[in-house]
Formats: sequence, C-alpha cells, structure tokens
Amino acid sequence: MAKLVLIRHGQSEWNLSNQFTGWVDVDLSEKGVEQAKAAGRALKEHGIQFDYAYTSVLKRAIKTLHIALEECDQLWIPEFKTWRLNERHYGALQGLNKKKTAEKYGAEQVHIWRRSYDVLPPLLKATDEGSAAKDRRYANLDPRTIPGGENLKVTLERVIPLWQDQIAPKLLDGKNVVIAAHGNSLRALSKYIENISDADIMNLEMATGQPVVYDFDDKLNVLNKEKYDID
Repeated sequence: MAKLVLIRHGQSEWNLSNQFTGWVDVDLSEKGVEQAKAAGRALKEHGIQFDYAYTSVLKRAIKTLHIALEECDQLWIPEFKTWRLNERHYGALQGLNKKKTAEKYGAEQVHIWRRSYDVLPPLLKATDEGSAAKDRRYANLDPRTIPGGENLKVTLERVIPLWQDQIAPKLLDGKNVVIAAHGNSLRALSKYIENISDADIMNLEMATGQPVVYDFDDKLNVLNKEKYDID
C-alpha cells in the first residue's frame, strides 16, 4: 500500500509580510524553517520510509524538502525538481500587499482572484519586469508554456502530466513519495487525487509545513487521508 505525503512549504518571508508570491523566489522565514523541521520530526515519528521526493524550482519548497528529509534521516533519497510544482503564478499581483490590493480593487475582487477556480489574475507580459520568461531556470521551456498568470484550473493542467507520467507510476509500483511544494499546486493535486468539485476546492486549505498523508490501494483510490500535527 503506497503512501503519498504532501507538504506545503513552511512560512515564507512574503507569507509573513502578506504579499502575493507566486513564482517569485522568496525564502523561508525563521518560523518557516521551524515548521519544516517539525514536519520532518513528525514524519520520523510515524516511521514513513520514502523512495522518491519531488519539489518545485523555488527555494522555499526546496529548502522545506531538504530540512524535513534531514530531520527524518532521508536526505539521500532520489529528488526531482520541476516547474510543474511551482506555486500558482499570480501575474501582475505578484509582490503586491494583499491588504492594500483589497483596498484598491475591493475585497470581493481580490477574493475572486485568490480563490476562484477559473478566474485569471491581471496578467504579466513576457517583456514586463518580473516575468518568468526572463528567468534562467525556465530557459528550456517553450515560451508559450511560461504563464503570465494562472488560476487553479491552469495550475492543475500543468500538474496533471507530472502526476500521470512520474508520480502515479511510482505509487502503483508500491513506492512511497513525498512532495514539498506550494499551497495552490498541492491544492490542485489534491483536487485531482480526491476528485474534489470545482466549487468545493475553494474551501480546501493547505497549512504551511503540515504533512498530509494519503494511503492508496493498487488502483490509486484513496484509502485514507491524515494530517500530521506539527505544533
């Protein structure tokens, strides 16, 4: 019976300052580091042995993975980094303070941008400052693949190929997998795994640093879902 563990990265510096982050590569806060350590201790306490690890190409997720794996003495396992696990791209909202943005555009509009399944935020152009098209880590991607902004629907569409091509086959082979990524990429993956409706996914929250553990049968039906306490 294979296990999949999802860990949203620990609190980031921009989580702390209440800014839209998206693909901006901000670091963990001190609290975020402690949350990642706590996640690793929880995994060690429950005795889960991993075969593979996946993370995004953003350091807050990468560091969370490394810190957690070090705490549970599994830093050596094979690790794969992919842009497909990046946070949802918040477009032109990236870097803006959420409270000030709500004051400017209205709380209802900002709530729609943040939580709607299929409404896009204001988009960045490839030539705009802060565009991912200028970032070396995405240089090998088709420029048409690099988003100027995403909603959860688009985020799910880029996560699914990773699930189908790499993660699901490993789980079907009985291997345990840990994924350290971001609130929205993990919400998208959870939606797909659990067949959550477009409406209900708006209510799914991923707490920073908290391991979410799935047990599957041999057809990848979810047998059990558990959240480990890191307080």
